[in-house]
Amino acid sequence: MAGKVILPPNYPNDPLIFLAGPIQGAPEWHDPAIRIIHAKDLEINIASPSRSVSEEYLNQNLAKFGNRFPEQVDWESKHLRQAADHGAILFWMPKEKTHFCERAYAQTTRFELGEWATKSKYGKCDLAVGIQPGFPGESYIRRRLHQDLPDLKIHITLRETCWDAIEKARS
Repeated sequence: MAGKVILPPNYPNDPLIFLAGPIQGAPEWHDPAIRIIHAKDLEINIASPSRSVSEEYLNQNLAKFGNRFPEQVDWESKHLRQAADHGAILFWMPKEKTHFCERAYAQTTRFELGEWATKSKYGKCDLAVGIQPGFPGESYIRRRLHQDLPDLKIHITLRETCWDAIEKARS
């Protein structure tokens, strides 16, 4: 069976890779990540919080909900925990493409990265982390991750980050 791309509000319980990283203001990176992962391993399921993905992936998900904040957060939290328990959490931090003055770029991603890095430090999850050169705050994030997770490899390309997530999800 080929792996699926799981979008909100669907809730399967299979092993998966969760795609964590900025959506608002970011370049479209979820589709490329999905293609990279499935080119290497079709069995891995992928949870993508972005619903701005290819029609092919939208059609795999019959359940739909609008942009209701509480449901989105609940869906993300459930799948982050599932990936932590049985899979891997992939954090990709690309450079900002479009600036929105009313919201700090990647503000949710930064919070989630801190949360899951702490859990990873205590063996509660596997992380694959990539930071594109030029991401705002890159040097600070790299330094802090190195202090707390010295064995964590921080990648600079989406491809390397995806491959790392696959290896961690398989183990």
